[in-house]
Amino acid sequence: MVGQRVPKELVSSALFLLKRLGMKAKEQSFGAYEEAGLHPYHHAILAVLDEGSQETQGAIADALGYDKGQLVGLLDELEDGGLIVRTRDQADRRRHIVQMTAAGRKALERARRLSSELENDFLSPLTQKERAQLHTLLARLAAEHLPRCAMAPPAPKP
Repeated sequence: MVGQRVPKELVSSALFLLKRLGMKAKEQSFGAYEEAGLHPYHHAILAVLDEGSQETQGAIADALGYDKGQLVGLLDELEDGGLIVRTRDQADRRRHIVQMTAAGRKALERARRLSSELENDFLSPLTQKERAQLHTLLARLAAEHLPRCAMAPPAPKP
């Protein structure tokens, strides 16, 4: 059954495999998040907010590489769910400050657990050492091609 296999030429390409695996991971993630009543984009926004007590809508969009118009709709959903609050920035009335609520922190914890489960399931064919190697290589590629995803250097020890 020749038509059922992907051509060797494509499977031999690391870039092809990365694209296909990325699509598969996204497909599985969206389905699992939806079943749990969550959304991967909401998880990302809440994670940004968790790194700082408050952020502007523009800073969130920039950090995640989201279109500002798309972000407004996502923030509307989070606000409707009671997971964030938005207030006008007193220093610049054109901007909104976004803060996570207690319900948002609970949702973030649920999303983190789900994300961990999804990653463990997806990477189950790999040993812990192989997972670490894969992550190191992906982080190196991200530093080159996705500067926003570059890992921050570790903080100096006192």
